[in-house]
Amino acid sequence: MASLPGQSPQDAPHMSFRSFVQALKDDNDLVEINEECDADLEVGAIIRKVCENDERAPLFNKLKGQNENGLWRILGAPNSLRSDPTQKYGRLARHLGLPPSATMKEILDKMVATKTATPIPPVTVETGSCKEFRLTPDQFDLTTLPSPLLHQSDGGKYVQTYGMHIVQSPDGKWTNWSIARAMVYDKNHLVGLLIEPQHIWQIHQMWKKEGKDMPWALAFGVPPAAIMAASMPLPDGLSEAEYIGSLAGSPIEVVKCETNDLLVPANSEIVFEGVCSITDTALEGPFGEMHGYTFPGDSHPQPKYRHTMIGPLAAAEIEFLLKSHGIPITESFSPLESQVTWVALKVDTTKLRELKTTPEEFCRQIGEIVFSHKAGYTIQRLVIVGDDIDIYNFKDVIWAFCTRCRPGTDEYYFENLRGFPLIPYMSHGNGPKGMGGNVVSDCLLPVEYTTGKNWEAADFKESFPEDIQAKVLEKWEALGYTN
Repeated sequence: MASLPGQSPQDAPHMSFRSFVQALKDDNDLVEINEECDADLEVGAIIRKVCENDERAPLFNKLKGQNENGLWRILGAPNSLRSDPTQKYGRLARHLGLPPSATMKEILDKMVATKTATPIPPVTVETGSCKEFRLTPDQFDLTTLPSPLLHQSDGGKYVQTYGMHIVQSPDGKWTNWSIARAMVYDKNHLVGLLIEPQHIWQIHQMWKKEGKDMPWALAFGVPPAAIMAASMPLPDGLSEAEYIGSLAGSPIEVVKCETNDLLVPANSEIVFEGVCSITDTALEGPFGEMHGYTFPGDSHPQPKYRHTMIGPLAAAEIEFLLKSHGIPITESFSPLESQVTWVALKVDTTKLRELKTTPEEFCRQIGEIVFSHKAGYTIQRLVIVGDDIDIYNFKDVIWAFCTRCRPGTDEYYFENLRGFPLIPYMSHGNGPKGMGGNVVSDCLLPVEYTTGKNWEAADFKESFPEDIQAKVLEKWEALGYTN
C-alpha cells in the first residue's frame, strides 16, 4: 500500500505498527477486548483459539497487572490467517504493503524480488515514539508487569515472541535484526534462545572472542516490514535494515539507543536495552513452540539478556538459492500444515528434461544445496513436484506425495548434516540429536524427467471438457450449492 498524499512513508501500515493495527481495524480483522484479561494463560488461550479458527486478531487493551502508564497492551495473532478465503493471507500482506487480497505467491514473489533490488540504507533521526517515555531499571519490573504465560507447561513468562532482537558485530560492520524467544528470569533479566548457526548466535560468538558482553536491544511494535525481514534467513553479513528499505521502497527511520550505540526503528512502541551476557546463563524453557508441542521440564542453559512467518520466508530464500545454482524451480512454499518442516518445490519439467539428469542426481544436488545452507536449517523435508501441482494447496501437495513418491526408492536422505533441534523428533525422537533427518522426496514420475506428463488427473479440471465444466458452473447455485 502506497502512502497517501501528505502522508509520510513511515506512516504506511507496513512501516508503522500503529498504522498496521488501524489497517486491521479498517479491514474488520481486529477485535478490541476491553474486559480485563489475565496474561497468565487466559490471553494465551484466547490467542490459541483465534489461531485455530482463523478469527480476527485480538487486541487486549486491559490486562491484569497493567501499570498506571498503560504498560502494556498485547496484540495477538498478528501474522495469522483470515477466515475469508479471498483474504486468507491478508494480515501477512499488510506486513508488506500489499492489498489484503494478495495471494501467497504474490507475497513470496515480492520477498524474492526484493533480494535483487538495490539496498536502501536506513536514515538516522534524532528521536521517535520509542523515546516518549524512559524508564530506569529501578522503575521497571518484568515480574510484576503483565508478561504472558502462554501455555500451562511453559518454563516461564515469555514476554518475547514477536519482538525484534538487535545486535551488531564488534567491528560494527554487521547489524542483525532477528526473532528469537526470550523468557522472563527476574525483574531486569531475560533468558533467551540462541541456536547455532543463527545470526544472533554467530554475533554472540564474536563478542565471546572479544571477551565482552554483547550490546543488545529488543524492540516491540516495530514496523511490520521489519519483523518480516527479521524472519528472513538472509545471507551472513547482510543487515536487515537495508533489506527493509528495498522492500518498502523508502528508507526506514532509526534512532540511537540510550545506553549503547545500537540503532532501533524510531517508531517502535517499546525498546529494552542492555547486554547479552557471554558468561552468565540460566535455564530456559520449555516453551510451546511453532511445531505444536510442549515437553514439560525440558529446559536448557541459555544466555541472560539484561536491560522468529518463518516457513514461507525460508521457502522464499530456498527458491532464490536454488535458482542462483541454475536449478529450474518456479515456485516454493512451506505448507502451513507441515509446521514449518516441509518445503514444496515446483519444477519446470520442460527445463528439467533439457538437463538430461537422473532423479538421484537432481535430488541429491537440491539436498546438498539446501540442507547445507542456513536457509534450509529449519526444514527437514523437501517435496519435489511437477508443473500440475498447486504448491499453495496442501491437498495437491499431499496427493502428489502419497501417489508419486515411492517410499524409500524416491527418497534421498542426508544424515550427515545438521538438523533443527526444536523439531520434536530431532530432540525427543529416535536417532542422533541435532543431526540428520533431512530428506528430499521426489514426487516427479520418471516420465517427467524424460518425455513429459502422460496422464490426466481424474478431477473436475482435467477429466471433463471445458464446455461441460462451464455448464456445471453456470447452474451451480441453481442446483443449491454456493460458489
